[in-house]
Amino acid sequence: MRVLIAWRVAGALLAIVASGQVARADEEKIPLDKVPKAVLDAVKARFAGAQLTGAEKEVENGKTLYEIALKYNDHKIEAAFTPDGKLVEIEKQVPASDIPAAVRQALEIKYPNATFKMVEEVTKVTNGQETLEYYEVLLETAQNKKFEVCVTAEGKITKEEDKSKGKG
Repeated sequence: MRVLIAWRVAGALLAIVASGQVARADEEKIPLDKVPKAVLDAVKARFAGAQLTGAEKEVENGKTLYEIALKYNDHKIEAAFTPDGKLVEIEKQVPASDIPAAVRQALEIKYPNATFKMVEEVTKVTNGQETLEYYEVLLETAQNKKFEVCVTAEGKITKEEDKSKGKG
């Protein structure tokens, strides 16, 4: 009986791991000329004059999104759109000096002496309204470990992911 339970647990864990790999496999770089016209029109309307630098097609939970990489007003941006051109998310790289004091303080408490490698403002778009949701910070600790940390503008850490090579 214990062996049967162990095999079922192992099978469930394998299914979880496999599903994670499938989710990553559903993201693919595509040429800009393969992006739907509705998406390109929406990009041009929201980010007039932007330089488009790349595109990815992503399928997550059965839903297709197009992520468009662009340079706009001296910022690197990735904007996610539905196939019909509806903007759903904006990730904008910003200098570490632009993050709010509460975000900086939360990170300094949790990761003393860390170096901020990249900072992005993540804005969600619902019913056409853009709302800053959180800051996504890639940092390196004094112990040379890398983490991706999501922090609200008020300084609440909502997600942490170890990005160090060879962990665990």
